[in-house]
Order: sequence, then C-alpha cells, then structure tokens
Amino acid sequence: MNANEKMIGTSLEPQEVSVDVLLEKYAKGSETSVRDVRLRVARGLAAVDTPKKRAEMETLFVWAQENGFVPAGRINSAAGLEIKATLMNCFVQPVGDSITGSDGDLPGIYTAVAEAAETMRRGGGVGYDFSEIRPFGSYVKGTRSRASGPISYMEVFDASCKTVESAGSRRGAQMGVLRIDHPDIEGFISAKDTGGFKNFNLSIGVTDAFMEALAADATFQLIHKAPPSDEQKLAGARQRPDGKWVYREVRAADLWEKIMLSTYDHAEPGILFIDRMNAENNLYYTERLAATNPCGEQPLPPYGCCDLGSLNLTMFVVNPFSANVYFDFDKMRRVAAVAVRMLDLAIDATQWPLKKQQQEGRSKRRVGLGFLGLGSALVMMGLRYDSDEGRALASAIAEELRNAAYAASVELAREKGAFPLFDAEKYLDGQFIARLPQTLRDEIRKHGIRNSHLLSIAPTGTITLAFADNASNGIEPAFSWVYNRKKRMLDGSTRVYEVADHAWRLYRHLGHDVADDAQLPAQFVTALQMSATDHLQMMRAVQPFIDTSISKTVNVPEDYPYENFKNLYFDAWIARLKGLTTYRPNTVLGSVLSVGSGAPAPATPSMPPDDDPLRKQFASRPLGELESVTSKVEYSTQEGKKAVYLTVSFIRVTGTLDGQPVTIERPFEFFMPAGQKSDGQQWITASMRLLSMAARSGGSIAKALGDMREVVWDKGPVRCGSLTKEDGTNLPMYHDSEVAAVGFMLQRILVRRGFLDSYGNQVPIAALARRLIERDAALHGDEQPPLQFHGELNRTIGRKKCPDCGAYALQKVDGCTRCAECNYIGGCG
Repeated sequence: MNANEKMIGTSLEPQEVSVDVLLEKYAKGSETSVRDVRLRVARGLAAVDTPKKRAEMETLFVWAQENGFVPAGRINSAAGLEIKATLMNCFVQPVGDSITGSDGDLPGIYTAVAEAAETMRRGGGVGYDFSEIRPFGSYVKGTRSRASGPISYMEVFDASCKTVESAGSRRGAQMGVLRIDHPDIEGFISAKDTGGFKNFNLSIGVTDAFMEALAADATFQLIHKAPPSDEQKLAGARQRPDGKWVYREVRAADLWEKIMLSTYDHAEPGILFIDRMNAENNLYYTERLAATNPCGEQPLPPYGCCDLGSLNLTMFVVNPFSANVYFDFDKMRRVAAVAVRMLDLAIDATQWPLKKQQQEGRSKRRVGLGFLGLGSALVMMGLRYDSDEGRALASAIAEELRNAAYAASVELAREKGAFPLFDAEKYLDGQFIARLPQTLRDEIRKHGIRNSHLLSIAPTGTITLAFADNASNGIEPAFSWVYNRKKRMLDGSTRVYEVADHAWRLYRHLGHDVADDAQLPAQFVTALQMSATDHLQMMRAVQPFIDTSISKTVNVPEDYPYENFKNLYFDAWIARLKGLTTYRPNTVLGSVLSVGSGAPAPATPSMPPDDDPLRKQFASRPLGELESVTSKVEYSTQEGKKAVYLTVSFIRVTGTLDGQPVTIERPFEFFMPAGQKSDGQQWITASMRLLSMAARSGGSIAKALGDMREVVWDKGPVRCGSLTKEDGTNLPMYHDSEVAAVGFMLQRILVRRGFLDSYGNQVPIAALARRLIERDAALHGDEQPPLQFHGELNRTIGRKKCPDCGAYALQKVDGCTRCAECNYIGGCG
C-alpha cells in the first residue's frame, strides 16, 4: 500500500502498521498496495473457474474484495503464485496407536509426524486428537513392555513443529486434543506447567457424559480400548462389557477443578464440547469429529481441511455515528455470494500437501465464510457490544450471512454439481440444516448444495491490520482503542508506532474529541470493560447460525473471582456452545497490550522459561550444610542383583509475589557416595551429574526423571520396587532398563519428600510452600515462628520467542498470537 493511498471503502489514510504487515506478510514481488494483492488473488481464483466466465469473475472478485470480502491469510499470501503452498488454513491430522505403519484407518505415530510436517511446510496449521494412543503404563503386547502414553509422543510433534518452517516464513501452528475420559488426562492438563509444548495449543474434548456427571457430582470413568498392565489391573483396572478398559474412576468435580485452575492460571487447556460438535455436524452421517484446527473455529475429521474468509462488517455500516445510520444487509448478501464462489474455487486452486487431504477436501468441499470487525461495526452503529441491541444485530447479521451463503452454494450446485458425498435425505435430517428456512431446504433437496459446510468465525488479527484498517478481530470487541507496537528492525533498532481501532479512528476523523476515553460515547466499550457473561451471550446469539464453530476469547480482568470463572465453562455447555477459550492477565501471563498513545512504558525484561518462578540462585554448591536424603536401591537384572546408594540434597529458595515472601525446598544435587563407581555403573554417575546440572539451572526435574523412566534396553526387564495390593501383599515392579529403575527410585524419594506428586508430576509452588511451613512447624513447634506464606503463587509456563523482538513473551489472545513486549500479532487469519 503506498503511503498516500486511501483505504478502500473508507476515507482514512492507512496506518503505518497496516503498510508494514501488508508488505511483510502478503505483498509479493513487485506488489506494493492492497489493490495489487487483490488483483493477484482475483486472477488466481478466476483462473480455475469455468473458462467462459473467467474474465467476468476476475472483475467480480476484485469488486467483492473492495467491498468487504477479506480472504484468509493463506489465500492472500499464496493465491495466483506459482509456489507449492496451500490456500487452506485448517487441517486435522489423524494419529493412531501404532509406532509406524497404520492402526486401522489411522496412520501410525511417526507416519503422522511426517504427514503433519509436510502440511506445516506448505503453510497449514494442524490439529490432532491424541486419544487413540494407549495410556502411560499400559501393556504393549508386541514388545512385552509398557506404553509411554500420548503426552510423551506429543513431544515428538512439538519438536517437529519447531524444526519445520512453513511456507511464507510462518512457523507451524498446532492444536493438541485429548478426550476427557482418557486415563492420561490429568497429565495432559498439566503438560505445559513446566514450560513444554511451546508449539501447541491444548484443548480437552469434553463429552456430555462428563458434564452430566459433573452436574450430578458423580464419579467418572477414565477408559481406553488398550489393555492395562498387570500392575494397573491389580490397582483396580477392569474391563467393561463393551470391551473397553476402565483404568480408574475419579470424581468429576475434582477433575474439573484441575482443568479450571490450569485455565485460570494460564489460559490452557481450552474446552471442546465434542458431542455438541458432532450433533450439529452437517456430515454426521459420514464422519466423526474429534479435533479442531489450531484456533478452534473448524472441527474437522481426519485429513479434514477448510479454506477461510471473512466479511469486513464495517464496510456495510452506512452513515456511521449519525442519527440515520443503518446496516446494508442487501450489499452484505451480494458480497457473501461472491465470497462463497471464491472460497469454493480455492479448493480447486490450492496445492495440497497430502493426497488424502485432497480427497477429503474435494469430496466435501468445506468452506468457512465468517466476519470480522463486529466490535467496530457496533460502535459505528451506536450500539454497545454488551447490550441486548448489540447482540440482536449480531444475531441478525449471522442469520442473513447463513442464508446468503447457503443460497449461493445451492446456485453453485446447479451450475457445477453438489459435493460428491451429498445425500439429500441424510443431509436434510441434520440438526443445523433443519433450522434453515423451508425455501432453502426445498432448494437443497431439488438442486443439491456445492459445499457441505459454509460458515466459520475465525480470528483475523493480521488480515484486519493489512486489509481492514485494524477493525476489531473476528467476533471480538476491541481490546483497546489505541496501543503501541514495537518492532525490531534488521539493523537491531526498534521502531515504535501507534495502532488504533478503525471505529475510533473514524470517530476522530469525523471531528470528535477522543483525547479522553472516559468522554467517549457509551458504545465505546472494550473487552475488559464488560462481564464474562456478556462475552458468552454474544457467542450464544451467533452460534445457532454458524454450521462449524467460533473462535472467541472470553477476556476477564486479573482480579476476576475464581468461583465465578470456573462457572463460565459450565454455562457455555448449558448455552450449547461448541467450545470456549478464556484469557485472564496475571503475574504469569502478563498483559498483552501496551495501552495508550505516545511512547510506551519501559518494558519488563523477559526471561527464558523456568521450572518454577523461583529461579535457581546458585550455579555452584553453596558453602555450609545441605539437608540430604539417602536411599539404598536394590534391583535385579539378568546379570544378577545390584545395589547402589543414591543421595538427593535439598536447598531452600526464597522469592516474592506481590511483595510477600515465599520459600520452597527444591532438589539441588544428586549423587552417588564414593566406592560405587564401577565401570558397569558409570552411567549412573553421569546421570547424577546431569540431574544436578538441571536442578541448579532451574530445569524441570520432573521431566528429566520422566525421561529416564522411558529409557528401554534389550536386556530384559529390571525388577525394582513393589506395588502393594489391597490385601497387603506386594507385587514386584518391572522396568524397561536400569536407567528406568533408577529414575523410578529417585522419583520415589522426591514423592516422599513432597516435591513430586504420586504420578511424578511437579507439585505446584503454592503447595510446596505450604508443606515447608507445615514441616517447620512440626519440627520446631512454638520455639520459632514458621515461615509465612500469603496468597497463591501461579505456576510459570513456557513462552515462545517473538520473531519480531526476540522476547519470550508470545501469548494466545483472541485466537491470535500476541507479544506482550512489542505487540507483534501473528498466528491467525
């Protein structure tokens, strides 16, 4: 976009940030303007249309883009170019339970890794359902060993995503899903607590059965088709009449509490109501949905994919900020009809990463037309986002968009034929299709429909900056009217510029005073100035008219009460929503925007992720005495019995939260006493040194020991430790190697000390502090006052590195990736 060029459809000059994002992400070759990109996209899509209509369609496609249609990022960045990049934004990659090859119709784990890597390399974001992978500790018949569980294999996908740079210099985006009835669900909930899985969003597939158990305060079974180990059977695992194994039962409320606490602390995992997704699926008769794309707006089957686009609602507001303002529904319907044709053509124009994705995409022809700028458009209309009137208009817009999109797809079916898997009787029996106007249903029965699904509301952060003058993101209200964005330049310098919401800029352009936010009209309400319930109510108003799903973040303030927060997700289920994500700024996540005009406030230095917020203070052993625990470890291998003495030393670490002192005890040193360092056991000495290095650097001891327990050798099982049965007798425990056996015994030491929980996971910092207080009180009685602990200390999570400023400060907000340091926006649209 040239600096003096007017924004299409408005009288506003482009913002500097719009020019920057356009040139960096979407303009190719000699392109310098929005119009250049629109012309290329129009030509690229028209080129695969009916030959006689190509010239006419190219002109029509430019018109649609200039009047409000904004194709998603993949189309804008790759359409019309001779590159092997996909135009599809969304993919779901199936994952089976076998290591390689296939597991029925599902690819094995490492086959799935390779397929996902190719998809990300071509520019697609990928979602996975890992629920087919057998639970940790379950029996593996082929190797007579124990399974390592889905969480361990997720690390392989995480590493692959980190390595693969996708088309257009975009890093791959991933969504990991695990069903709530999977036996490893508790480990999945806490998977990010120690800084791992930086290349994943995580969501839990929640069933109606679980929510009903929660409502009834009942227990809930954690199940899997894979058989448990003998140890797990003795611990209570049993087989149901349907053949599935119940690994254990938990109180639904207790499991829900763990999910809600994690989400309250650091915005993950999200929730997918998978039974609702499937009940509303137009293709209920031929597919099963278990996962979504990375932002959650597209529930998709195995190898499913979707191309996206949005209507800029601000382009249909006539006479904004005036007494005779109105919304031009007729123009919106006309633009929507052209948009559907463009998205349908993208299915034919795209380069497909995998043959199976091509088969899936062309047999169903899913598209996802949505909108952006709802918050800005309501402000221009004089309506508050959190009002009944605002929700009524949003509902009307969604309904008209639905009808226009379905009518356009019927017309395409008359011209080009219905999607190959169309079955009129079954399709018309779908729950969503049953809500269409009767006239549309009659037309579908008579002519068919070109696209199985047509509607999706996605996050649109970068395309709104480049093509819509920073209108509000997707369905969201504005997060702030003005904020500052910092960008690191190639020469190392930093550029700072102001970014403003489109409605706010237009209001100022019309001559109104915007110097004081408090003096703005009542409709100028931001995300954090309304209640969480108001966010939910907006989703509830729109969702009935969207055949897939909505990517929306319910923003709540930092001091939002937890008791109110944890009810949001239950309310979302009652409201028949398909999913929900929340964001609460806090001392761990931070705030995502530097609000205000002028120079930004000094940035807080970013630090790399740690195991906990009390970063290790000593790089070498401190002077003085350390409290230590020594354990004699005896184990048996095929070579005979062995015994070693393992010692763990502990150190107290003090930090502060909100000015209050917090002291915990954590491992500092692992070692073997002298006299045991035979040639056959030098690997233990090396392991102790590596564990000590991890402890002193603030690394994750829980993960290091977990990795040790997964080491396998070919010398047969190692007998070490025992499991106590209900009758009081002991069952010997077997491990896959000596390394695994030693890791197990070290875990036991730390479990007894209270540093790890019974599953080997890191205990939250707040609990460690309380246990230390209790221990001191028990040891010293009233002789000296115990350490004080005030409030809750949130657990640190790992953050991804910002590609602009280099800070470890990337967070997910409104479905997009935002940097808390420089306000970079990416990973959406």
